[in-house]
Amino acid sequence: MSDEKNTTIDEVNTDDQKLEETVKGVVEDTSKDDSEYEKLCSICHRPESITGKMIELPNNLYVCPDCMQKSFDMMNNGQIDLNQLMRMPGVQILNMQDLENMMPKQQKVKKKKEKKEEKPELDLHNIPAPHKIKAKLDDYVIGQEQAKKIISVAVYNHYKRVVTDTMDDIEIEKSNILMLGPTGSGKTYLVKTLARLLDVPLAITDATSLTEAGYIGDDIESLVSKLLAAADNDVEKAERGIIFVDEIDKIAKKKNTNQRDVSGESVQQGMLKLLEGSDVEVPVGANSKNAMVPLTTVNTRNILFICGGAFPGLEQIIKERLNKHSSIGFIADLKDKYDNDKNLLSKVTVEDLRNFGMIPEFLGRLPVICTLQSLDRDMFVKILKEPRNAILKQYQKLLALDEVRLEFEDDALYAIAEKAMEKDTGARALRAIIEEFMLDIMYEIPKDDSIGEVIITRDYIEGTGGPVIRLRGQEVPPLLENNPVQESGL
Repeated sequence: MSDEKNTTIDEVNTDDQKLEETVKGVVEDTSKDDSEYEKLCSICHRPESITGKMIELPNNLYVCPDCMQKSFDMMNNGQIDLNQLMRMPGVQILNMQDLENMMPKQQKVKKKKEKKEEKPELDLHNIPAPHKIKAKLDDYVIGQEQAKKIISVAVYNHYKRVVTDTMDDIEIEKSNILMLGPTGSGKTYLVKTLARLLDVPLAITDATSLTEAGYIGDDIESLVSKLLAAADNDVEKAERGIIFVDEIDKIAKKKNTNQRDVSGESVQQGMLKLLEGSDVEVPVGANSKNAMVPLTTVNTRNILFICGGAFPGLEQIIKERLNKHSSIGFIADLKDKYDNDKNLLSKVTVEDLRNFGMIPEFLGRLPVICTLQSLDRDMFVKILKEPRNAILKQYQKLLALDEVRLEFEDDALYAIAEKAMEKDTGARALRAIIEEFMLDIMYEIPKDDSIGEVIITRDYIEGTGGPVIRLRGQEVPPLLENNPVQESGL
């Protein structure tokens, strides 16, 4: 009998031990699961990764600092005297149980896993040489050899300047760049390609929205705040970055105006301290300063500035200057000598830029002047087919997904180039032209599974014929192998 009782007691103890282990495991799993999820604000429902540290209230309620501050402001600015209200019998200001019942049940949001990226520290041994930078740019940008050389050397020197900043007593000054070129010549694309190839924070901004102190658009410090955002709010990393300011010609000094030029000359004067190097207070995570946004200090001494613009009307200023030097007599230059000069911008001087409306102090902080050439027909053809991300390669890949081969005749490419030159908008015209004549092909091909190859001809580009369509398994006749245009098509 005693043995049966001992057996029963042992079984009960074993069951209790198992129950205790089960409960302990559930508690551990619950705490583990809660640690994997973010805390959400009970008012605005934003996660803790955005709002910052939450304020924990009873009954598992959380309030972010912003909502708590807004609640305090409403209490302070309200017309109700809370002290008298609290003395009134039967009045309860806040009941946590009622608040929990009124709130909808919050959905849990998993925390984002932080990826640890180990990047080698920058030193003199792993700085990319100028010829390597230019070789990478050659894969994406056609032509503009001089511009690619200047940018490659500037970035290489920028890296060396950052590395050797504290190595000796000799201080290396930075060489900011001013890029001039007609629209569509590749200024912005060149810098965007550079951003992908180099491991350095780069911010691409636009000068058209800048005003002296942000009266209507963005203030001047927003240039640095965008670079800080590109560097993931890492100040030390942002102080080694590059800022490309596009449309810099839009802040030229306005002529024949008596009003304050808040978007022209004033912006140039405000940018002087940025180009030279100074401590600037910029907002974190916003373009404008306000009471709700924290500020941080960024030193622009090691930030390289690249300014680019088309400068419309500058060719006329250069032409007038060159014509003044022509003399009278048999050796005099003709007045229309420079009318058809496509590379007239390469003859630009600082005096021409001053006459355009750029102040001398601003030009003095951009010592390197880089000009881009206008695109001719051969360059248009190369842009179509040679870069790694060429437009033709993109369409060939799109049709390859439908198991259709796309080919372009050389005459068709020259026809596209000629149409692009007529539009006079640079390489941007190529996409518009190809989108136009590829619309019907991209629409009709998915209908017919028997189509195996499409050949674009010059007649189709000029609107006098159609493309050559070959069916799957169709062999090309021997006489037509070198001249596929003669094959019947649509």
